[in-house]
Formats: sequence, C-alpha cells, structure tokens
Amino acid sequence: MDIKLPLAVLLIAAGAIGLVVPNPGDDRLERAHDGASARTAQTNSDPEPRAALVQQPAVTWAEEVVLDREMDGHFYADVEIEGQSYRMMVDTGASVVALTEQDALNMGMTWFEEDIAPIARGASGPVNGVSATISHMAVGYHEAENVRAIIITDGGSISLLGQSFLSTLDNVQIAGDRMVLGN
Repeated sequence: MDIKLPLAVLLIAAGAIGLVVPNPGDDRLERAHDGASARTAQTNSDPEPRAALVQQPAVTWAEEVVLDREMDGHFYADVEIEGQSYRMMVDTGASVVALTEQDALNMGMTWFEEDIAPIARGASGPVNGVSATISHMAVGYHEAENVRAIIITDGGSISLLGQSFLSTLDNVQIAGDRMVLGN
C-alpha cells in the first residue's frame, strides 16, 4: 500500500504545511517583483575530493531507521548536516527538504535579502524563501548528497524532511505508530 497519500492527509489534517515547489529541473526562481533569477544558497563546506577512477555512490544504507509517532501525531528524525544534528519533522507531502531560517543559518548557509521570493505555496498562501542545496545529509546510516532544499525565511518553527531526501530511500513504511525508513 502506498503510504504517501494517507500520511499527507494526516499531516495536513494535523496542521502541517504542504509545500508545492517549482519544477526540480528549473534552477531559476521567478521573483514576483522584478523577474530576476535567484541565487542558490549552499553550505560553506568544500566538497570532498574524489579519485578520477573511483566513483563513490551518492547513497549508502546499512540498516533501517525506526521512528516512533510522537504525541502530536507526527514523526521526527534526527538529521545530521555538516556535523550537527537537526530535528526535522518527516513530511512525505513536502516536495523538498524545507529548512527554517535559523536551521539554515546554523548550517552556514547564506543568501541575499533580494533573493527572497515566493517559492512555494502553503495552506495559508505563498511561502517566501530561497532555493538551496544541502551538500551532504544523513539519517542513521543513510546518506545523500546534493539534496535539493528551500529555506523558508518568513516563519516556521521546525524544518521538514521532504521528498528530495526521502525519495533516495528504497522504503518508507508506516505500521501503527512506527515509521520505518530503509531498503
């Protein structure tokens, strides 16, 4: 059974914001006020050097991660980014990882005020922010590189672990009050 739709309905019913973002292949964001393209925020770390003849996989997986449903009805994961742990709400209805402004700043991401533009649509209307790329992130032993994200600059109390990361997993299942992430 595909859990994406029931979980999305559960999250929306519980008050989570569902996000709809621009086409993933479009690196440009149209600004409402001047039509210029926005810059992309990135973490300040240099990519690891890779040998020319050895290709490293972008995703590795050693075991399952089991998340228990919390009292508010949601699932939360501890996500490691740039050596720090961030608590994120798992949102299978979010197209991309959505970072709070504070989490993005703590990760070392920077952006210009003029880059902030409507980039998504939430339950209450347009959501302002900037496009970003997370160079490396991990949940348990599962790692992903160059994960597409957005930084929500006008509110939000918790970052969302969306499909740009979840789709790198082979398996996301809910059984009762547990969510299992794995292959």
